[in-house]
Amino acid sequence: MNLEFFITKRLIKGKENKSSISAPIIKIAIAAIAMSVIMMLFAIATGEGLKEKVREKVAAFNGHIQIFNYDNNTSDVSVVPVSLEQEFYPEFTSIDGVTHIQAIANKGGIIIADETFEGVIAKGVGKDYNWDVFKEYLIEGRLPNYNDKLNEEVLISSLIANRLQLKVGDTFSTFFLKDNNPSQTPNRRNFTIVGLYNSGFEEFDGTYIFVDIRHIQRINKWKENEVGSFEVFLESFDAIDKKSEEVYGATLSTLDSTNIKKKYGSIFEWIGLFDFNVTLIIGIMIIVGGINMITALLVLILERTQMIGILKALGAANWSVRKVFLYNAVYLIAIGLFWGNLIGLGLLWMQSKFKFLKFADPKEYYIEYIPVHIDLITIVALNTGVMVLCLLMLLVPSYIITKISPVKSIKFE
Repeated sequence: MNLEFFITKRLIKGKENKSSISAPIIKIAIAAIAMSVIMMLFAIATGEGLKEKVREKVAAFNGHIQIFNYDNNTSDVSVVPVSLEQEFYPEFTSIDGVTHIQAIANKGGIIIADETFEGVIAKGVGKDYNWDVFKEYLIEGRLPNYNDKLNEEVLISSLIANRLQLKVGDTFSTFFLKDNNPSQTPNRRNFTIVGLYNSGFEEFDGTYIFVDIRHIQRINKWKENEVGSFEVFLESFDAIDKKSEEVYGATLSTLDSTNIKKKYGSIFEWIGLFDFNVTLIIGIMIIVGGINMITALLVLILERTQMIGILKALGAANWSVRKVFLYNAVYLIAIGLFWGNLIGLGLLWMQSKFKFLKFADPKEYYIEYIPVHIDLITIVALNTGVMVLCLLMLLVPSYIITKISPVKSIKFE
């Protein structure tokens, strides 16, 4: 059996260890490690959760990548149509990682209500539109059905509905200017509200209403196989830059493409700051936990000075004695990690289930509650990192053992 490990086990299991002077200090050190782990888990989980939710919401309205005619100049309003007869539609099989592609057409308009009006962008969608991403945001009514004949069903946000004093079941008029000759009488369409959504993104909620794409095609005098643009959805947001290049290379020279990172750069720069905040919190928590462990280690060494002297007198090398205390420190850190993970992951599970932690001002973060997301790889990496960094910090104070004289330490009381 490993001698150092054997001595460590005896020290840990010894009854005198539980009633020693160092006992309360050790408990404080374990609690500090546990609290540090809890804080780090929350920092990572909430940071990643918020980033994921914001990405999901932006992608729900735009897809991850947009393909359009060069003449549209990345405008939100579709001007020059694109033919549906493309190699990449309706299945983008030439590029891995693409989960869905859908055709849409946007048209600027004005909703006229009894006492007020509101400027909007009517987003025309069809049979291929993926409504799954909107089910989470639906707060009243149902999603529209554009699979059969042309109808007047519309999905609007609760924000626009409140401004116009409308509700599910109401009918309103929308006027669309003619692109070729804005001075002519606008096209009028009547729509009936079948559902209200609320994504928490005022930039989108206050802008978009969802209508049958055939209305936009008729207003613009487009053919049935002409649309405004295509929205591409990816398996992983992390691959968006690489996939954007691949999509651009897989489309015709008359088509251009962009992605939501470029289109909404300010939003993604803002959520990019979360990484710095999380790194800062992790660094501070590791320092706090490490300092407490250093204190505990020094107290253990002071308390076991006579034992150190006896081991040295029996011929034990300095590194061998140091390993006894480092093994003891590993045990204490492991206890702290266990309780920290148990409590931290338990609280995170409760938050994901019951959403009891909410933002004071949801408008600032585009979501009402604090979202959490963490994976097994991150948990393992975090625990390994804490253990390794804390041990590295303990190597220096453990060096004090080499300065202890066997003769003086045996007499030490």
